[in-house]
Amino acid sequence: MTDMQDEFDELNRLAEDYDDGPFDNAMRGYMMRALKPHLRPGKALEMGCFNGAFSVCLAEEYDDLTVVDAVDGFLENVRLKLGDRARTVCSLFEDFETAERFDAIFIVHVLEHLLDPVAVLRKAKSLLAPEGRVFLVVPNGAAASRRIAVKMGVLPTLDALSEADMKHGHRRIYFFDTLVNESRRAGFRISETGGIFFKPLANFQFDGLMGGPLISDSFMEGCFELGKEEPGLSASIFAVCEA
Repeated sequence: MTDMQDEFDELNRLAEDYDDGPFDNAMRGYMMRALKPHLRPGKALEMGCFNGAFSVCLAEEYDDLTVVDAVDGFLENVRLKLGDRARTVCSLFEDFETAERFDAIFIVHVLEHLLDPVAVLRKAKSLLAPEGRVFLVVPNGAAASRRIAVKMGVLPTLDALSEADMKHGHRRIYFFDTLVNESRRAGFRISETGGIFFKPLANFQFDGLMGGPLISDSFMEGCFELGKEEPGLSASIFAVCEA
């Protein structure tokens, strides 16, 4: 437990020091736009919340929202942003127990951090209401920006963890086949997959250029639309899962 607590302490420090850039803020909106056609109304559960910014997006769609995370500092971010608009539970995902069943479960940019993603997906499946859906979003290992980084020699291979990946506690790189295979191993049927935002640049490059003449709102919108057509080159990939 000591090693795990050390990791939680480090994550708390990361959350305190982390300042969302313009690109991260924009991506949350694009994620919700990509998922919205597939949403199920009713009770929602968010598994993993980091700084609570995506929790705010979910609270705009769901009046009944529960957020579970093992790092209480992350949950404090949710409480500060949402107050009593969300219930928070401090627990390891695998240990989370409730009599409630959820119509929509969101695991967004979380699986890449986990020791055993399939175990967590199985837990999510056990918490799903009849006709409910689980929404998975992960960073895409084959994003155009990562492909360019390999060609530049910045990354040795697409499946290599970058310095930024390791700083943010990523344990693995996801591709479409990884996400689909793990979902199926957990017992899910996948009803939809897709890409979110064609990504030709690294996050820090977007952050430095957004709002100026080179990265306009219309350029961002074009990248979002292109991501639908070229999901394999997008910033994030998603899967909509049903039991």
